[in-house]
This record gives sequence, C-alpha cells and structure tokens, in this order.
Amino acid sequence: RTPLVFEMTTSFCLLCCRSANKHKPWIETEYQGIVMENDNTVLLNPPLFALDKDAPLHYAGEICGFRVHNGPSGSSSVQFEAVVLDRSTGEGLVRSKEPLDCESQREHSFTIQAYDCGEGPDGANSKKSHKATVHVRVNDVNEFSPVFVERRYEASVPEGRLFDHIVRVEALDADCSPQYSQICFYDIITPNVPFVIDNDGNIKNTEPLDSKRQRVHTFWVTAFDCGKNRAQADAQVVVTVKPSCKPGWIGWSKRVEYTPGSGSIPLFPSLHLETCEETVWNIQATVELQTGHIGKGCDRDSYSDRSVRRLCGAVRGEVDLLPPPSPAANWTSALPTLPSSDSSLVFSFNGSTHVAMVPDSIAAAVSGDHFTLQLWMRRGGINTQPPTNQARGNRREEETIVCSTVKNDDSFSHYSLSVHGCRLSLFYWPDVSAARPVKFLWKLEQVCDSEWHHLSLSVQFPSVTLYVDGVTFDPALIHDNGAIPNPAPRQRLVIGACWGNDWLNQRQEKGGRGIYDYVGGYRGLLSGVTVRPGSVEPHSVVECLYACREGLDFGDLETLGSGMKVHVNPSQSVLVLEGDDIESFNRAVQQVTYRNSLRFATPGVRPLKLTTSLRCFNEESCLTLRQLEGYLVVLQPDAPQISLSGVGPHLARPAPEFEGPRGVPLFPELRIVCSLSHAVNTAAQGMEGGGEPANTLMSDAVAHTLDGCEVQPLGEELNPEREELLVDMDALRERGLEIINTTAYIAITGAESISVYEDVLRSVRYRLAKGSARFERRFRLSCSEMNGRYTSNELTLEVNFLHSLDSLYHPSHLLASQQQFLHPSHHSGELSGHTLPNPHRNSVVPGAATVIIMVCVGFLVVMVILGVFRIRSIHRRGEGTGGGSKEDSGQWDDSALTIIVNPMESYESRMGISADTEGEGEEDEEVVESPDDANDDQRIIIKKEGRDGNPRRY
Repeated sequence: RTPLVFEMTTSFCLLCCRSANKHKPWIETEYQGIVMENDNTVLLNPPLFALDKDAPLHYAGEICGFRVHNGPSGSSSVQFEAVVLDRSTGEGLVRSKEPLDCESQREHSFTIQAYDCGEGPDGANSKKSHKATVHVRVNDVNEFSPVFVERRYEASVPEGRLFDHIVRVEALDADCSPQYSQICFYDIITPNVPFVIDNDGNIKNTEPLDSKRQRVHTFWVTAFDCGKNRAQADAQVVVTVKPSCKPGWIGWSKRVEYTPGSGSIPLFPSLHLETCEETVWNIQATVELQTGHIGKGCDRDSYSDRSVRRLCGAVRGEVDLLPPPSPAANWTSALPTLPSSDSSLVFSFNGSTHVAMVPDSIAAAVSGDHFTLQLWMRRGGINTQPPTNQARGNRREEETIVCSTVKNDDSFSHYSLSVHGCRLSLFYWPDVSAARPVKFLWKLEQVCDSEWHHLSLSVQFPSVTLYVDGVTFDPALIHDNGAIPNPAPRQRLVIGACWGNDWLNQRQEKGGRGIYDYVGGYRGLLSGVTVRPGSVEPHSVVECLYACREGLDFGDLETLGSGMKVHVNPSQSVLVLEGDDIESFNRAVQQVTYRNSLRFATPGVRPLKLTTSLRCFNEESCLTLRQLEGYLVVLQPDAPQISLSGVGPHLARPAPEFEGPRGVPLFPELRIVCSLSHAVNTAAQGMEGGGEPANTLMSDAVAHTLDGCEVQPLGEELNPEREELLVDMDALRERGLEIINTTAYIAITGAESISVYEDVLRSVRYRLAKGSARFERRFRLSCSEMNGRYTSNELTLEVNFLHSLDSLYHPSHLLASQQQFLHPSHHSGELSGHTLPNPHRNSVVPGAATVIIMVCVGFLVVMVILGVFRIRSIHRRGEGTGGGSKEDSGQWDDSALTIIVNPMESYESRMGISADTEGEGEEDEEVVESPDDANDDQRIIIKKEGRDGNPRRY
C-alpha cells in the first residue's frame, strides 16, 4: 500500500508542474498620467495593476516587473521607468528618472508591458502581457515672472481731449500653462497720474490734458500673471502732450534774406505740413516768386543791350529800329518815352496815333528773307491789363508790332508780327507776287500777362524759331492764309501798326500834312527793337542774352521721393510740387531754393507766395489751407571799388610837344584796380598784439568788367579849331568799343576788361594847334560799371604848358653851378608834383673860386632885376591884347638871355588880377636852374608871386 500512495503522489506532482504557468499577465490598454514639474511620481488613471489568472500559484501567479518601451517619439521611454510595488497584487508605479520641464516638453507618450515570475525562482517560462500606451502630462509650476516687451513706452497726444487708447503696454510670462503664462492684470504704480490701465495693457487718460500745465507725463506700470507673480522689472511710460493741432504749414518764415554771391539758398529749410492726422492722398504746392518789378521782369545783367550782346558772343550787325530820338533818327521823336531801370529807352504805343515809320534807307539795310527780329514787349502798358477772353461778336483786331515789306533782289517779301489775346502770330509772305502767305501761331501766357518779355524771332523760311526769354517755343499752328490782296510792291517798315489798303493814297488834313491809314495799332510798351539780317543766333547765345539770372530751383532731384513731381515754368518764377506722401512732400519742400547767378544782384524785395491744395478720401471734411505770403530780401551787394591812379596831379611839358602831330599822352601811367571790401574779424591779431579785438575792412582785388570811361575838360569846353583829344580808333574798333567825342567830353563805352580800358585810356592824347598853347588845361577822368551803378574815383589832371622867351644873355656854366650851390633845395619845393625833364645837376665849385662866384652872382642879380622891370613894361603895353605870346619877347635888345616864366605858381588861387593893383614893393623870387649838358643856353625860371597867385601870361 505504501508504494501505491507514493506512486500516486508523484504522478499528481508531475501533472501539477506541467500546468503551473498557463496564463499571461493582463494590464489596461491605455493609461493617462499626470506629473508635477517638482515631482517625479506619475499619477496614472486608471492605477497600474497587472493581473494573472495563475494566481494564487507561487511564481506563476505573481508579477515580477514592468518593462517600458519607446513611444511614438522614440525618446520618452528613456525618461520614465515602472516598478512593482506588490508582486502578489500586481500593483505598479510609473516615475520619471530626472526632473521634467513643462516649458521644454509638456506631454510624453510611451508603452508599458508587465511580465510574471515564471514557473520558478529562476523565472523560467515567464509570460508577458500586451503593450499598453501611457500618456503623461507634465503639470506646470509658476516658476517664472512676467517680463515687459519694452522697458520704455512713448506716445504723444493732442491736448484738451479724452482718448480711449493712448498706448498699450505688453508683458509676457515664460510658464507653459495657461494659468501661469497669462497676464491677469496690469497696474499703474505711480500715484496721482491722470491715466488708467486695463487688464489688456491699454492706457487712457482720465481727464483732458493741458500742455501748458504739464507738457510731459512720466509714470511706471507693472504686470501680474494668474499665479500672482509680479513682473521682474516695471516699465516706464512717457506721454507727451501736444498743443492743439491746427492744420497748416509749420516753420514758415515770412522774411528770407539773400546775400549776393551766395549761389543757391533754401527758401523753406524747416517747413513741414501738419494735417492733424487727416488722411490725404494728394498734395500740391505752388511757390511763386514775383520779380516783375525788377528791370524787365527779373534780375538780368545790368549792362546795356549792346554790351550784353558782346559779352554773350552775339553776332554783330543788328539795326536799331527804335533808336533814341536824334537829328539822325527823328522817326522816334513823336513817340512818348518812359523811364527805365537800365540804359534802354522804353517807348509807349496807344494803338492809334503812336506809330513809328522807319525811313526807307534803314529798311533797305535789313532786307532779305533771312533775319532775326528781337524786341522787349510789355502788353497793355503800365496800368492796363490786355483782355484774355473776349466774347464772340466783340473781338478786337490784331495788334501789329512790326509790319514790313522787304525787297529781295527781283521780288518783294512781306512779314508782320502781331498779338491777339494770348496768341502771337507771324504772317509771312515769301513772294508777294507768286507764293501764298503762311501764318505761324503761338499760344503763350507771356503775351497777355502784362509783364516784360523778350521775343527773339529767327526767320529762315520755311524754318521759323521763336525764343521767349531765352526759351524755345514751337508754333502751335501753321496754316495757309489763302488768297488775300497783295501788298503794294514797295519797301517799307512800320513799328506799332500796319498800313491799310489805301497806303499809297495819302489823305490831306488841316495844315497840308500827308498821313497814311494805319490798322492794327499796338497797345503797350516796346524797347530794344532790332533786326539783324543774315544767319540766326545760336540757342546758347539767345539764352545768355535774355534768360533770367534769378529764379526758383530744386536742390537735388536724385533725393526726390517716389511719387513726387516737380515742375518749373520757363522763367523760373513758379515752381509746383505734387505728391501723395506727407513725409516725402515735406522733404521736397525743404529743397526748394532761390538762385541768383549775378555777382552784383539787384537789391530789393521779391514777394513770395505759397499756395497749397489737398485732396482727401473724404472730400467733404478735407482740409483747406490758406495762402502764405512772405518776401525775399536781396541784400545790398558789396560795392566794387574802382580806383584810378598813376596819373598827375600835374603834367608839365614844353608847349611845342603839344603842337606835334601826335600830341602828348595824358594818362601814360594809368592804373585801374577793382577791389571788393569785406569785414574781417581781427580778434586773434588783437589778442596777440595785446590790443582789443575789432572788425576791419579788407579789400581783395577782383577781375572786373568796366562798361564806360569818360574824359572831360574842366572849365571851358574844347575849342575844335585850336585843341582836340585823340584816341586810337583802330584799337577801339578791334575791341568792339564805341566812342562819343564831343567838345564837352569824350566817352568810351562797351563792356570790357580793366586791362583793355587801361590800354585804350593810355593812348588818349591831347594836341594843340600851332600857336594855341595856353598856360594850363585841366581834365577829369572817371570810369563806371553796370551803366553807372558803380563809379570810380574822379582823377583830375592839370596840364601845364612851358613857354620860353628869347635869351638875352648866356651865363656861364660856372655861374649856374654856383647858383645851385647857393640855392640847393629850391627846385624841389617849387616843382613838386610836376612831370618835367630831369636836368643834369652840376657839382659844387670848390672854395678857391668863391670871389669869382660872388662877383657873378651880383651881376646876375642886377640882370634879373633889369629883366623884371623890362617884362613889367612889356606887360603893361600889351595888357589889352592879353599878352603871353612869344612875339612880346622880340622887344629885347639882346638875344643871349633866355628867361622862362614858371607857370606852376601858387595853386591856391587861379583868379585873375590886374597889373595896376600890384605894388612895386613886391618881392621877386628868382630860381636859376643848372644848364643842360647838351647846350650852353642858360635857363632862368622867374616866379612872380602876386596877391592871389595868378600866373602871368607872356
């Protein structure tokens, strides 16, 4: 029986061992876990339990462990582990191996698998459960404080208004959760400020702000997150209160000063447009510079028209159709004239009686079909404005400026220049007997604006070129005028009108004076009407002649912003700016400049106007800006100082030299210097020298251009039968200068350099006819620049004629030498300032000849006294005939003595005195000159001092 029990027990144990670990552990398929940033234990839902149906068997029913596998990201399994808390119940725990950071990774996913203990202690035949997914979310901890995006916030608001939003501050929190990363509220920590802030950071004012009471408000704000953490650093808020906004231009300066020679200066350097936040999409500003009151419309060269033509290199040969009235040019004597700022003559035409009929001799000189007609024109005169728009049925006829029929070899051509409204027309008929006429039309604002304009019309048919103030204009219309009556084949030229159909049929009025029928009378002013036959002027020459030297300009076109446009009219008196961006527009306005290329600009006031037009999206509420008015003041330029020197004040020559064929040059050593004076601060020099600092005037020599010099005899005019002034005419013609030679003055005119005028004036000579010499003649020399605007000093020259009488006695050289010894310094005092031939001085005689010298001196004194009485008697006998001629010296008995009467006596008075009033007790002063080495004649100069210093004539 015992063996049977043992055998049955053994069989049962073997059966049990074969079926001890039959089942796999079981866990949930998905777990949700939460872990805090400051903890590593993961709280799972549901809790982690692994079940095994082999329980309660030892080993097979127990859970030995959990295995963590990679999740979808492949890295979370490294950070987590799972441990068994109770092997019999299968309870487990998931925990992180290292601290987790919510800000770097907020959620983790991985898989977990449970395995049992197997069939024995060695874990043989252990079984694994399926893989379950675990999602772990890291819960945030409020570890970060808010941080402001900017440390300083600035804003500006107009005064007197409440705003819902002035500026918004913003803070950020680095926490990952919405609870701790959100800013729950902001707070103004500065007390007693008129501002509040909402939870979104928007700041607004609680009362209207006043810029006068407080211009700038500064306060501090802080922020809190929803975990009640305060910002690490507070932010500063600065609110600037602007004065009440008034739309318009800010920075306008009513007065702008310009110093001549400054080139270009900005007119509005600090000007900008304030629109008070009004949205505009187009801005247009018009700047107008008024220069019509200066000269002929603007600042041009102040020289005469003829001088300007020479300076610009214009071709010579023009014929003046409206010259100043004179006996040779009497066809302008009936025309009224007006004063002009320059040297040109302005003629007025009334449209009826004021007509200039140019003589046929002048008209013949400008014949031909190639010519250039130039003139200055101002429509409507001074106080009348020509009508620009006229109703139909009330149209006035064309106003003719120039009407001419020209003879060309075997045919006649005809042209007329007319104005009608704002149109300029040239009627040209190349051949009045065959061809048909052509009319060229130009529509110009300059024709009807009542301002001075220069017209230059170059005709080289069929080509016609028009320049207005130096700017080219193309014809607006060219058309055939059709069949009209042919003008009579006769050469004629009329200024201010044209002739009618009955030109040849003269009507007789009272007085028997024949007149012609004129049509199309011109109303306005004309000046400088010239015609030059031949080739036309180049454009560069015309622009140099008549273009304005001042005007508006734009500084730098390359800096012009996008969308900006600039337009300047031809005369540069109007500049228009257009754009759509305010900032770009403000920069463009600040670059509008005034330029004046003249070194000596015309001083005075130039009115300025700025007109602005705005276009807005809402046209009803669009801003309207008033017109701004100011003025530009051109200051007085530094006047050039023209200095004449190197002459006189006395010129003494023997009378026969003046009677030669070439005469005597009056200004052989003339020097002309032009300089500009300017102030120099000498503070440094004053401190170095120990003196006080001061301002002084320094003069710098400059290259200059003169336009006229005048030589005028003082006292009586020149007697053409006895005296004349000579000038090198070939040199004048070569240099293009003109001369007016009269008995009252000689004037040399024309714009030329100083060196040219020096050469010409040095060649001016004074010549006398035989026997016409007098004792003295005075001349005055002066020069000018810019038509007399700047003048030189007046240089006065006194010319003295040295006369000689036949000699009575020839004293020895020894006597003359001793006379010099006795009176060593007498000559320099009496002849200072005179230009005389220098005599050769003899040396002093030694003391051994003293006795002989004294005897000779005594003899000389006796002879001089006898000669003086002899001269007095001759003078009394010839007083009625004005004595002073050489014939009186024939009364001497001997011819060995030559007595020269010094004409250079007292210069204090030149009034005449009668010989009868002179007392016989008057003292005589004698001066004995040393003889010339070339001849043995002894010259004795006798000076008679009367009460009034009047020289005697012998």
